[in-house]
Amino acid sequence: MRTRRLRLFRHPAQVVVAGFGLAVAVGTLLLMLPVARTGTDWTDPVTALFTSTSAVCVTGLVVVDTGTYWSTFGEVVILALIQVGGLGTMTLASLLGLAISRRLGLRARVTAAAETKAVGLGDVRGVVLGVARTSLVIEAAVAVVLGLRFWAAYDVSPGRAAYLGVFHSVSAFNNAGFALWSDSLVRFATDPWICLPIAASVIVGGIGFPVILELRKRLRTPRAWSMHTKMTLWATGVLLVLGTVLITANEWRNPATLGQLDTPGRLLAGFFQAVMPRTAGFNSVDTGAMYEGSLLVTVVLMFIGGGSAGTAGGIKVTTFVLLFFVIWAEVRGERDVQAFERRIGERVVRQALTVALLSVGLVMAATVVLVEITRMSTHLVLFEVVSAFATVGLSTGITADVGTAGHLVLVLLMFVGRLGPITLVSALALRERQRLYHHPEGRPLIG
Repeated sequence: MRTRRLRLFRHPAQVVVAGFGLAVAVGTLLLMLPVARTGTDWTDPVTALFTSTSAVCVTGLVVVDTGTYWSTFGEVVILALIQVGGLGTMTLASLLGLAISRRLGLRARVTAAAETKAVGLGDVRGVVLGVARTSLVIEAAVAVVLGLRFWAAYDVSPGRAAYLGVFHSVSAFNNAGFALWSDSLVRFATDPWICLPIAASVIVGGIGFPVILELRKRLRTPRAWSMHTKMTLWATGVLLVLGTVLITANEWRNPATLGQLDTPGRLLAGFFQAVMPRTAGFNSVDTGAMYEGSLLVTVVLMFIGGGSAGTAGGIKVTTFVLLFFVIWAEVRGERDVQAFERRIGERVVRQALTVALLSVGLVMAATVVLVEITRMSTHLVLFEVVSAFATVGLSTGITADVGTAGHLVLVLLMFVGRLGPITLVSALALRERQRLYHHPEGRPLIG
């Protein structure tokens, strides 16, 4: 029996899945307790499971209002699950990278070390401490800013202001998107002292620990940055600018969203709405009232997601950018894929294609299932599915109305979306082997 148990968990990806599954199970049991909600009733298992999964997978989708349904104990449980999920994702993704590097050959390990520069080949303790220290410092700084603002400008007691600051700081840095108000952050849409710290925390948490650590060491020498850091920062900047321009322009005259704000408020809210699809899930305008064009832009941004080994979800910006360079090389007729003066290996290209295509297939399959279950509009269901898979948490308001079967589908999507890309890439890398023969080349017609 012991041998079978060891064989079952011999792959690092299996340990990751088991660990997150255990966290979800414990959170579900705690949230089912009467003390976890207002009133004296037990929480039904599906609601508790959905909320626990959403918190551990740092998604932010909810089927009940967080600030009114859950008691202070329930909110603290949710906060703890968010912290465990966020720290666990960054730590485990980084440690899986170390596990993969040990399984590579000497030349590949040296190359990986030279390229990443952020994580050593065997510094497991350094990775864990670095992730925890970085997370807590950023969360504390943002919590202080938010707490002071809540206390000074919104007539909140110092204790309550500190609690609100901590809760929303942790939720923001871990890209969870849980808020203690039923309208998320709509009431603060024109307050830069609330929106900008939260947006900055979301961006920093979403670029990934390896990038954060490298910037801390080499902020003033961008020429020495690794390709991963350059690719992540470049893509993040481009997507933020494009998202801000497209959403702000499209919603500028929408009386239900930006149209009701003054010009500075429109610009701030437009920027905030472009940051949140990086898988944070807060919203400062009514998402359900946005035009379909804005929802489509948001879906694309959610599907791409943020940086690797961070708190963001999606297929990751590095996967998206890598596929762009693959297309660019093919259009130009070049044999090698190159980016930032580096050649991309064929193995990495195949991994990116695998992650992207499997993600598209999963999203499409889940969308079809939910449309059949709920009979809701396809564009609303697609938005909800991508939000769950990319662990974003934005919703047009249909989450509570999809029924028990729909909730279970979304639970599965959140879990797979959080752990799928990490475990899939690690499994592909750890299974790498060299074939000792080649079949004759075939050339099927394309297009």
